[in-house]
Amino acid sequence: MLDPPIAFAHRGASGHAPPNTLDAFRLGLRLGATGLESDVWLTADGIPVLDHDGYVRHGLRRRPIASMARADLPPHIPSLGDLYAECGSDYELSLDLKDAAAAAATFGTARAAGGTDRLWLCHPDRAVLVGLRREAGDAHLVHSTRLRRMPQGPERLAAQLANDGIEVVNLHRSDWTGGLTTLFHRFDRLAFGWDAQHERMLLDLLDMGIDAVYSNYVDRMMEAVRARAK
Repeated sequence: MLDPPIAFAHRGASGHAPPNTLDAFRLGLRLGATGLESDVWLTADGIPVLDHDGYVRHGLRRRPIASMARADLPPHIPSLGDLYAECGSDYELSLDLKDAAAAAATFGTARAAGGTDRLWLCHPDRAVLVGLRREAGDAHLVHSTRLRRMPQGPERLAAQLANDGIEVVNLHRSDWTGGLTTLFHRFDRLAFGWDAQHERMLLDLLDMGIDAVYSNYVDRMMEAVRARAK
């Protein structure tokens, strides 16, 4: 349903640069990615920041980002505002909402940067996404799950997502088949596939009609996207 599919640089070009850093995000876009991916957390003073684990080493201890002020975080951890200031908003941005409390500040920061309609906010709990639907406005909501976590089956989930206004289902690349992408498309839901690190994985997903792929290796990803566009 998306043609061409979105090519998300997972944690930036993390196969080529330190993940979730401005260097990785800049490089991902420079290598041709049409989207960036990261994880968003909220600091103690209400700033959405981009980090995978949500903990930082502070002296001899590991402290949660939620307990620290933005100014006390290591300099390699960017805020969402830093990302927009550095890279603009002319790309798709997929964020895993690791801290539900970060949603309002994430929407607000994206709105201020003019990036709301290109924001794809992901969460594994469908109820959390339903609760965000009105606040999200033009932002897109993405249900990140696995095939084994669909006790009523994928068709039932597709119908629920359509009813809830959640536009996307995001599965590990090993869960996808051509039949499954067709099923979700029948309900006008988009199909995203993550962890596509090698050329064969990327090409297989693209052949299935996937709407977005996530990869650490942006050079491989873009080669595959170009190959399937011919």
